[in-house]
Amino acid sequence: MSSHDIRRPFKRPAISDQQRRRELSLLRQCQNRRDAQLQARRLASTVLSLQPTQDDDYKSASEEQQLDIEVASVPEVDSFPDETDADFGHPRDAHDIRQATKLRGPEARQWFAKQLMLPEWMIDVPDNLNTDWYVFARPAGKRCFVVSSNGTTISRLRNGIRLHRFPSALPNGARINNSKSAQSYCILDCIFHESDETYYVIDGVCWAGLSLYECTAEFRFFWLNSKLAETGACDAPSTYHRYKFSTLPVYNCDKEGLHTAYVGQVPYVKDGLLFYNKHAHYQTGNTPLTLVWKDENCSQYVIDTDNRGQVPSQQQVVLELLDDSRLATSDDPPVIFGCLLGEFIQKTELQRGDLIKFAIGEGGLVFVDSKLEKADLQYLGKSNRARAFADSYSKVLFQYAARHSPLRIEHLFASISSCVEDGRSTQDADMAG
Repeated sequence: MSSHDIRRPFKRPAISDQQRRRELSLLRQCQNRRDAQLQARRLASTVLSLQPTQDDDYKSASEEQQLDIEVASVPEVDSFPDETDADFGHPRDAHDIRQATKLRGPEARQWFAKQLMLPEWMIDVPDNLNTDWYVFARPAGKRCFVVSSNGTTISRLRNGIRLHRFPSALPNGARINNSKSAQSYCILDCIFHESDETYYVIDGVCWAGLSLYECTAEFRFFWLNSKLAETGACDAPSTYHRYKFSTLPVYNCDKEGLHTAYVGQVPYVKDGLLFYNKHAHYQTGNTPLTLVWKDENCSQYVIDTDNRGQVPSQQQVVLELLDDSRLATSDDPPVIFGCLLGEFIQKTELQRGDLIKFAIGEGGLVFVDSKLEKADLQYLGKSNRARAFADSYSKVLFQYAARHSPLRIEHLFASISSCVEDGRSTQDADMAG
């Protein structure tokens, strides 16, 4: 760290309300029960219903921009006639399978992407990191859903584009293990690592028709490790098992676990660390109960690059233009970064819902009481049309901190040490009492 960098105390103080939102998310998942089985059935139906315009395994960028969703006949996971929009997921994702299959272009990409659980970027170290969290090294590659049903397996990227169609050893994933049961389907949250053609399973949504949405991360990881081994999905590729699946080594986030995840050898290229709250359910969209963190030692891309793969001189952010001309992040509720003048909107022919790229100028980001007060934004143009949604607030802050005063691995270890010392002090006080 250079001499002009900010010097922090032993435990880095919070710079946002991320901890408060973590607590609210844990409370909300206990209060807002939903029909998780129905959620899983509809997601599986949508994954299988998306129809490509050609038989290529993977579309070109120009084709991705024109993604449409069309209905196909998938009776084994079809929706029920008495289902209503309110049954499906959260209120902000009210589209059920009948509506989702009619979406086009950006709306289709956005709907599909929001079915994944998207980690926030770690901008503050969570409380009780050493007791309430898991950590593991995230593989570099393509994030995707993998669905096995009706004797076949399909993987789709977060924008809905089909990656592969293949036989697998997953439940009902190949004709040799094809089940006639309407409930026998599987949905996995994976990262496809191209160099070894392996699907690394980072989470599970449904297994053999059993929904895992409302199971804790602690249970989901245990379940996936045992079930994937039983089916032979982790075996080498074969005639009826085209790609290998692999679980990830998950550690308790104590000093030893964090050190192993950070420097330990793995058979894939690392792209940062993932942190999971042990009590978190599988929550669609952005969640502070799952966090991603990077530095130069565990990721090739800590600071975002431009279209040429170069780190730009100024940080770039992508924001969505709302009805009232405000510029917002992808969070729910969104964080507002500013407002465009009507004259500028007309001149640039911008429209509601457009994703717009900005550079952060010399004025930077100004915070008051851990909240964004002002942002120096410089207009660069519209974002790539294939993009599903704007940047999240945590990503903008993480990238900003990475350029000015990054959250380093030493701060994570310091936080764990502080938690351990606090625990010992409390225990000593109890014994003395």
